Amino acid sequence: MRILFLTQWFTPEPFFKGLEYVKKLSHLGHVVFVLTAYPNYPNGKIYEGYKIRPFEEEEIEGIPILRTAIYPSHNTSPWLRILNYLSFALSATLFGLFKIPKIDIVYAYHPPATISLPGLVLKFFRRIPCVYEIQDLWPDTLRATGIIKSHFLLKLCDLWCRFIYRFVDKIIVISPGFKEKLIARNVCPDKIEVIYNCCDEKNIYSRPRNKCLSDELKLTGKFNIMFAGNMGRAQSLSSVLDAASLISKEYPQIQFVFIGGGVDVSLLKQYAKDRSLRNTLFLPGVSSYDIGDVLALADAMIVHLKDDPLFTITIPGKIQAYMAAGKPIILGVRGDAADLMNMSKAGILCKPEDPRDIARAVKEIYKMSPDMLDRMGKNAMQFYKNEFSADVGLKKLDAVFTSAISARNFGSMYNGSENQ
Repeated sequence: MRILFLTQWFTPEPFFKGLEYVKKLSHLGHVVFVLTAYPNYPNGKIYEGYKIRPFEEEEIEGIPILRTAIYPSHNTSPWLRILNYLSFALSATLFGLFKIPKIDIVYAYHPPATISLPGLVLKFFRRIPCVYEIQDLWPDTLRATGIIKSHFLLKLCDLWCRFIYRFVDKIIVISPGFKEKLIARNVCPDKIEVIYNCCDEKNIYSRPRNKCLSDELKLTGKFNIMFAGNMGRAQSLSSVLDAASLISKEYPQIQFVFIGGGVDVSLLKQYAKDRSLRNTLFLPGVSSYDIGDVLALADAMIVHLKDDPLFTITIPGKIQAYMAAGKPIILGVRGDAADLMNMSKAGILCKPEDPRDIARAVKEIYKMSPDMLDRMGKNAMQFYKNEFSADVGLKKLDAVFTSAISARNFGSMYNGSENQ
């Protein structure tokens, strides 16, 4: 089948469903086109080698890509964020409708919810099914993170999302909790499929420890608790810094390493500076091609989200990457993610936004024997391969596509026979 992957973010941006994922989808025998924006995430600046035009066509390793205009922004201003989302939604709708060749199905990746606009327009004008994948539940995420505080805008977003759920053919969610939420919003259960996220496996699996890189990044001689990824309001990493403060004198060998970008990076750096924390290290983000080398240097990884009801049904994508890297995990997330951690035996839990309990979990990991840490890491990697891997997810996704196209073809045949 001929598939359009519709996403606001794509390679070279640090996006786990990027080029390698699309190539694997094409290896199943499909022809895949990508409709995306000019790369600007996570810093809101257009990447070198690109210049904003109305549209631009390129091909990367055999995958045809259509990029359309976007207002580049990724900061705390809700209005600039809205402009960022809407600008791409409108340009993708206009140029996608006329520049994308014949396709059999649209595979739209959310967030943001505005991605559904070009998806639905293509669905109705091309008369093809649209599969809609939900990574963040809106408006819940917007409300929980404080990105949007206006009750009017949140209500408008809710109405838009309910409209989307009604008209897309299939909905993919990343956790059982998401499915339960959508069912409570009167979405037909048969329309919803749970498919766990994968990670950028090619650049993470089985990376050896690089001593020169460890020295360069100032990780040598420390027990490194690493956080790698976006640092925003949802992550609430000030609680982790408070935990670092609690154990700094007693355990000076423990170092908290934060790698990546995001709207809260400068605030977190200032937070650490104001508290004179010497056991924290902030490093800039690295490319998706190099992240595996960096993760290999960690002694343990940490995942943390705000203690909000929304996040009890969220499975952060970092979990998959950390498991694929074969690292023990300290998890400060309740609900579905905690259930998976208990099943995998890949780490230990702590209470989110509770610095004392986070510090307790860090000390517990630090005191474990190398054999115990190694066992946890192996458990993590095996669980990833069994439950989260791209091969497992793509087989399920392929079945969803086939089901959506079959249902659409059956409906067309039925309607045609009725009209005869």
